[in-house]
Amino acid sequence: MIVLEEIPRSRASEFWPLHWEYLNRDIFGDGFPEEDRAYFQSEDYRGVLERFMDRVPDRHHMVYFVRDGVRIGCAQYIIYKSEDGKCLILDFWVFPEYRGNGTGHACFEALARCAEADGAAWYQINCDRENAHRFWVSLGFADDGIDEYGDPLMKKT
Repeated sequence: MIVLEEIPRSRASEFWPLHWEYLNRDIFGDGFPEEDRAYFQSEDYRGVLERFMDRVPDRHHMVYFVRDGVRIGCAQYIIYKSEDGKCLILDFWVFPEYRGNGTGHACFEALARCAEADGAAWYQINCDRENAHRFWVSLGFADDGIDEYGDPLMKKT
């Protein structure tokens, strides 16, 4: 069984190198704007999210996915309790050596259990990569327009 291990703000600095590795490996492709790369590595980006880790009620979560005592992936999400219970998934990834055999599905199920116990009513994620789109569709997500930056959204109710 996979469980979530919350990363407290006091240890957020251990998350960021993993996040940067993930972005470079799985997200940034050829043609990804250099200014966007710089933003995701900036203190401004990190600072906003870390401050949101203390926000009430719409707290930002950084978590590890843990199976049999081993960290196998990470995620960031926010549950908008002050609105309609949307769980916005900012990042979600399984470390490459643990991918396959339904691990991503099991990680999402663990995230959903925790998020729903904490008030999540539905889920939304940005998704513009074909392989990621197939993954989220396999979990019941559907296309849901575009966000204010022109990036595709997916939704699961």
